[in-house]
Amino acid sequence: MAKKSAIQKNIKRAKLVKSHLSKRSKLKIICSDKSISMEERFEAQMKLAQCPRNGAKIRLRNRCLITGRPRGYYRKFKMSRIALRELALTGQIPGMVKSSW
Repeated sequence: MAKKSAIQKNIKRAKLVKSHLSKRSKLKIICSDKSISMEERFEAQMKLAQCPRNGAKIRLRNRCLITGRPRGYYRKFKMSRIALRELALTGQIPGMVKSSW
């Protein structure tokens, strides 16, 4: 089990990302548009710098929904490899069986 503070920090970041998503995307479009004047692009860049750092999507960490483990994460199941294996062995994931040959 991961530290509860790390899990909560990531949840807080996810909420911040969700709230700042549209504002950040608009500012990024303005910054990258070459047809807009240099002053306006620079102003947009400064506004983007004023946004909270944890509002950026890149700051999120994929964590297991069950254990909070950050490594060995399967995106399809939103679980770590260890939690996925335990659930698969107990038959709680439909269609998943242990391979044997």
